[in-house]
Amino acid sequence: MEKIKLASGSEMPSVGLGLWKIEKEKTAEVVKSAIDVGYRHFDSACDYGNEVEAGDGLSQAMQSGTVSREDLWVTSKLWNTYHRKEHVRPALLKTLKDLRLDYLDLYLIHFPISLRFVPFEERYPPEWFYDPHSSNPHMEADNVPILETWQAMEELVEEGLVREIGVCNFNISLLRDLMNSAKLKPAMLQVELHPYLTQEKLVRFCKESDIAVTGFSPLGAQSYFSLNMAEADEAVIQQPVVVEIAKKHDRTPAQVVLRWGVQRGTAIVPKTTKTERLKENLALFDFELSEAEMETISALNRDRRFNDPGHFCEAAFNTFFPIYE
Repeated sequence: MEKIKLASGSEMPSVGLGLWKIEKEKTAEVVKSAIDVGYRHFDSACDYGNEVEAGDGLSQAMQSGTVSREDLWVTSKLWNTYHRKEHVRPALLKTLKDLRLDYLDLYLIHFPISLRFVPFEERYPPEWFYDPHSSNPHMEADNVPILETWQAMEELVEEGLVREIGVCNFNISLLRDLMNSAKLKPAMLQVELHPYLTQEKLVRFCKESDIAVTGFSPLGAQSYFSLNMAEADEAVIQQPVVVEIAKKHDRTPAQVVLRWGVQRGTAIVPKTTKTERLKENLALFDFELSEAEMETISALNRDRRFNDPGHFCEAAFNTFFPIYE
């Protein structure tokens, strides 16, 4: 397993298991199976709704002696309703309690979207609607500066509750503005990255700014078919050039696309619940794509973003809420 080095010198495994969309009843067993086949990096979030179950899996693996806490890299994310300074620490403590951990390796602001606070006892995770039972359910924005949230995140590092902090779904302008004011620079940016959305300028900017990058949805459309957010003909792994390269290396098309991701110098967090796929997604470090193959795959770029609040918030939550142009 190769690792990504952060600005602090910490090292994070290049391949993690993304826990988004894993059913609660499967999560603990999937986490244990992943650890058994070699995963040490887990990408979680309050909003995924399965942190209690993920914590069960992590706890069982540690109690059995399969791994120690120091062997693991666990990431979680601050949800949109907890951006005010007074809510950041309680949100982190709730996540730690659910995951049965004393600290997180990495805590990320999930979106540059601040929504009205929903108390834990009222609804957790709170998701996107402020009041889903109203006659006109919609998102309710809360005007919280990103710097306020970030400074509360910095305090978590000072307390030792979090080792590293970062952001998700930020663009270059937001990163620049945050770095101009922050005491601690973001250690990580997590964004959607795959051959249909290569984000070359953003990845280069982060590299030159010493911000590590993790790509979510590294296979592109695969995570979005079940949500009706991708068309049937948008599967990157069915692209003829990807299939051809896979045959040449005696690998699956998915492995080729994932290898492209890690070979760019980014981490990836593919999701699966199947043991054979867990093994396949981890087996990326005994082959290498040529420069020409990397360029061929990168040339598939369509600037196609599947996870776009500017689209899904209006469709699913009755609120137009773009964060990208």
